[in-house]
Amino acid sequence: MDDTYPQELVRHVADSTGLDEATATRVVADVVAYFGQTVEDFVRQRHTDLKDMNKRNDDIWPRLAAEVSDRRFRVDDLTERQLRRIIYG
Repeated sequence: MDDTYPQELVRHVADSTGLDEATATRVVADVVAYFGQTVEDFVRQRHTDLKDMNKRNDDIWPRLAAEVSDRRFRVDDLTERQLRRIIYG
């Protein structure tokens, strides 16, 4: 078993869901990664995802701004200019 995550949390997830401990560990790892993602990492990854879906930047910026505000990040609303700076520096 991976000692990266608290054993008590892994056991709780396993017990409450019926998952085996290995799967519960992966679930905990996924949740920790989700909440550990910075707004910059999210914006970069989501921009790449949307570009891969052949979306245009004119459509991406407002969508990203809305998605960031709907997530758990503690940031003020980001302008399109701020989003572009994250992507292009």
